[in-house]
Amino acid sequence: MPEEQRAFNQTVLYGRDTDAKTLLDVAQRYPMMAERQVVILKEAQEMKGLSDLKAYVEQPVETTILVIAHKNKKIPGNTTFGKAIKKKAVVLEARPLYDNQIPGWIKTYLKARHYTITEEATALVAEYLGSDLSKVANELDKLIINLPKGTEITPAQIEAQVGISKDYNVFELQKALGQRNPLKAQRIVQYFSANPKRNPFIVVVSSLFNYFSKILMLHELNRLPDKELAGKLGVNPYFLREYRAAARQYSRDQLERIIHLLSEYDLKSKGVGYDTAGKPNGALLKELVWRIMN
Repeated sequence: MPEEQRAFNQTVLYGRDTDAKTLLDVAQRYPMMAERQVVILKEAQEMKGLSDLKAYVEQPVETTILVIAHKNKKIPGNTTFGKAIKKKAVVLEARPLYDNQIPGWIKTYLKARHYTITEEATALVAEYLGSDLSKVANELDKLIINLPKGTEITPAQIEAQVGISKDYNVFELQKALGQRNPLKAQRIVQYFSANPKRNPFIVVVSSLFNYFSKILMLHELNRLPDKELAGKLGVNPYFLREYRAAARQYSRDQLERIIHLLSEYDLKSKGVGYDTAGKPNGALLKELVWRIMN
């Protein structure tokens, strides 16, 4: 919709703050000096009486484009409203991305805004912010607000703007363990212990589990071409050298033992077979990392 038409012909409503009658009143009016109007209902899952829109869905106003954004779950397809939606509307299901798709999404998001980002910085953002695209987009928007267009974003800029340390993060801990570098690993664990809210134990263990699982897979798939291998592992080809170096440091048996250790310590952090009272997770992480390295 052209910018000059939006003031009169684009309406955004939120499910929690509206009802079917209000929405219908807006959807049934005619556009002003334009072919169509756009009505967007965000967070429709919060609206009481959403199914009351069934009659409108079956006979919509032709000059209104009604967008119903139903977040986190589908509209039940076995209801009369759900059946009407399927029959009369265009349905787009936006499924969550897999973890290995997030780096590509980050690059595409920034490219559309005329920015680029290094591989290390991409991995850092993806590792720390996870697959919640709203959260990732919000942090990227904050990151670029003071950067001129055309800037290549680096880990240093992410540390300064987003608050993710370029030296003390899960990504660097993985590298330290992959290189069997006990001093670097110990420094990072000390930092994590001092900043537990920024580095939750469960997130660290989950990341390490994924990392060592991929190294174990690499032992089985190492003869594949780089592009195919990267696809199987779900990593950027840029990081294959690092994964191969780590695979040389750990045998299959050692990797299986490490994966077992990670599962064991994940349970310990939740109090299974371990009394967590008065024992910070930082101590558990130090012990876990020492056992991985030894």
